Amino acid sequence: MKQTLLNFENLRGDFPMLKKTMHGKPLIYFDSGATTQKPQVVIDTLSDFYRNHYGTVHRAVYELATHSTTEFQNVRFQVATLINAAKPEEIVFTRGTTESINTVAYSFGKGFIRPGDEILITEMEHHSNIVPWQLLCEDRGAVLKVAPMNERGELIMEEFTKLLNSKTKLVAVTYMANSLGTINPIKEIAALAHEAGAKILVDGAQSTPHMPIDVQDLDIDFYAFSGHKIYGPTGVGVLYGKEELLNAMPPYQGGGDMIDTVTFEKSSYNDLPLKFEAGTPMIAEVIGLGAAISYITEIGLENIQAWEHELLLHATERLKEVKGLKMIGTAAKKGGIISFAIDGIHPLDIGTLLDLRGVAVRTGFHCAQPAVRRFSETGTTRLSFGLYNNKSEIDHFVTALQEVVRLLK
Repeated sequence: MKQTLLNFENLRGDFPMLKKTMHGKPLIYFDSGATTQKPQVVIDTLSDFYRNHYGTVHRAVYELATHSTTEFQNVRFQVATLINAAKPEEIVFTRGTTESINTVAYSFGKGFIRPGDEILITEMEHHSNIVPWQLLCEDRGAVLKVAPMNERGELIMEEFTKLLNSKTKLVAVTYMANSLGTINPIKEIAALAHEAGAKILVDGAQSTPHMPIDVQDLDIDFYAFSGHKIYGPTGVGVLYGKEELLNAMPPYQGGGDMIDTVTFEKSSYNDLPLKFEAGTPMIAEVIGLGAAISYITEIGLENIQAWEHELLLHATERLKEVKGLKMIGTAAKKGGIISFAIDGIHPLDIGTLLDLRGVAVRTGFHCAQPAVRRFSETGTTRLSFGLYNNKSEIDHFVTALQEVVRLLK
């Protein structure tokens, strides 16, 4: 039975951390874009696995190992269902979005990128979707191109289309920009990329926790996200890749599990997805990720998206009451992220004084320096919502922010 919007006010109680006080004030956590708090069911799942079921995977026939292997593989099926992958073999477990993108940069780059080829990204990308492509271009003699955005923080589709050409081998783009909240038209971008003969990688770190994802309907070639941003543990992430592409790419790392046979003369590699999962994996973290997926699936991603949109609209309206506040990123289609600057006040000072009032926000560049500098800012204050937030927290935050502004002006 999926939750309705009316139930979201009660979901905060599922998260033990949100019962804490900070500096004597109830914690208001508005930094889910960086990492989400964990529901009790995820914490319990991790504890139960380590206490009662811990064993390695793939390598042994004793009962603990076979149980761990079954649970581990079940999560692969869960992930495939969550994003509607065609096969569980298209799901590779990594340490997070960053490693997933680096895996594609190395493996796809080694297999397919030649001198003079082009990689196309956008101006709003997280550093994790910029730096790996810079490294790839340096290594392979390729060229990095950047599609610009407008004053609202929206991708300028005409300019993006102009940059696509026969040299473009890969488009790498965020689904939801972490610094601005902009939601990009991924299905349209994927179609344009394929028409030009390019493949597309989508950074789904911000989109996966907040909206339904269907990689087959979007027709994307690679999709990356992190467990800790979808209410799961740190240290685990996912790379989805179309089967034919993953089969054609060389492995990212060498070691145990990713091999078929090994001799001193030559090694052959395992079938998908183990070919990309060298060494003992993050077993407990994957199982914890499964618990998190079960949790958000029961609530319903459509419901989460609708609730967070209500929070976005409410916060956007309330922040109009704060004198001197300028919204950074006002795209027509955006997720539950608000970045802002206030004339004459450094965001670090805002964040510090809000913390003393129990409010946790992010300040700075948000690992997206080019995006923030595009708006001539040296940093912003960012709110990013999770399913556990509510409108009364936003109201308290606005009151606290007005106090802070009066103190700092």
